[in-house]
Amino acid sequence: MFARYTWSVRARLTLVSTVIVGVLCLSAAVLATLAVHTIITEQTADRVAATTRRIALQVERYGLARQFNPTPVEQVTLVQIQNSKDEVVRASAPLLGRPPLTTVDPTLTDSRATIETCRSPAYPGTCLIIVGFKVYAPDGEWTVYAADKAPPLYVGPGFLASLLGACALITGLTALGISRTVAKALAPVEDISSELADITSTDLGRRVPTPAYKDEIGHLATTVNHTLDRLQATVEQQRRFASDASHDLRSPITAMRAQVEESLLHPDDVDWPDTAGALLGSLDRLQAIVTDLLMLSRLDAGIPGQRDPVNLTEIVTAELDQRPTRRIEIVRDLQPDVWVTGDKLRLLRMLTNLLDNAERHAVAQARVSVAADGETAILEVLDDGAGIDPEHRETVFLRFTRLDAARNRDAGGTGLGLPIAREIAEAHGGILTVEDSTAGARFIVRLPLRRHNGRQ
Repeated sequence: MFARYTWSVRARLTLVSTVIVGVLCLSAAVLATLAVHTIITEQTADRVAATTRRIALQVERYGLARQFNPTPVEQVTLVQIQNSKDEVVRASAPLLGRPPLTTVDPTLTDSRATIETCRSPAYPGTCLIIVGFKVYAPDGEWTVYAADKAPPLYVGPGFLASLLGACALITGLTALGISRTVAKALAPVEDISSELADITSTDLGRRVPTPAYKDEIGHLATTVNHTLDRLQATVEQQRRFASDASHDLRSPITAMRAQVEESLLHPDDVDWPDTAGALLGSLDRLQAIVTDLLMLSRLDAGIPGQRDPVNLTEIVTAELDQRPTRRIEIVRDLQPDVWVTGDKLRLLRMLTNLLDNAERHAVAQARVSVAADGETAILEVLDDGAGIDPEHRETVFLRFTRLDAARNRDAGGTGLGLPIAREIAEAHGGILTVEDSTAGARFIVRLPLRRHNGRQ
């Protein structure tokens, strides 16, 4: 029942095309047969009528006294003459002793009758074309009939065999041509499938062959190669991410292990409260890395956050008010009631990551501003630190990336804060970029604005 679904595309296309061509060819053959049959029937009727007219004229002029030739040049051999009483008074040799060819009276059809019948009393079971003419005789109207065999519907065995042979030849050539054409067209697909089957995670640099023709299959090959490019980039990113994550996780673990081992070697000389404090610092760093990794995994998985009205000015104000006193001054420039749509907790996480980054790298001051510009809500965090060179403005958003200046200045960052902030911005339909500034690093978040006090 479902065997047809296992057929190849080549077999299915060849079968469908062959059936269509075969049906069309047979339809054309039937039409041609009918047309030829009609032509031959008309030609036969004309020959029979010519014979009938000739003999009727001869009878009308000379009567039966003069012998007439019942086999004229028209090659019609079936001739009968009937008197006014419908009695056969003269007949050609094949009709001697036979009943009348027909009882149809030509006077009903304007002195001439053309009949095609398979029930002639003279030849039952044989299809004939009969033409009758009325002639005038001394004792009344006589009728001259001539007949010939009607051509069969299939015209003839030779003609039918020729048509069927031509149909078979055309259908066979069509099937062969389509099969080869489809096989040639699908050959690149087989090459693509074979290459894809051999590609593994260890050789993602391989690419499928691209056909010379810029058709649908060429577009498929190009799309597959682009997909492989993205897959390779993703896998390489994941490998780097795993390597960097293991390195950053190993650092606090190694530090804690060294502290514990050293304390166990000389337990009486150890200041255990100081050791516990150092261990807690390492645990805090470890917890921060794990928390950031969990956040990134949720963002990478596309887990949707809340889609609620959020007063961006309000959450920025609240965060700045509750942050503990730091070593730098934070200047505010907050436009009231700047609303966006999104997850309040994630937006708050984005803000804290930007503020933490500014506090780590600022010399004395950081500036935070919120404003609406057209259909866009803008959050800006600017510090007065060393800034970021233009060639490194995208690098800082790579995971576990900390520039040399940042490493020398502060080892407390996880290298995930800015990547998380950017992914949160993008998840809310916005963007986080580093832009030019007169001094320090200037981070700008642009989000779609939500108007009317949080309502659409």
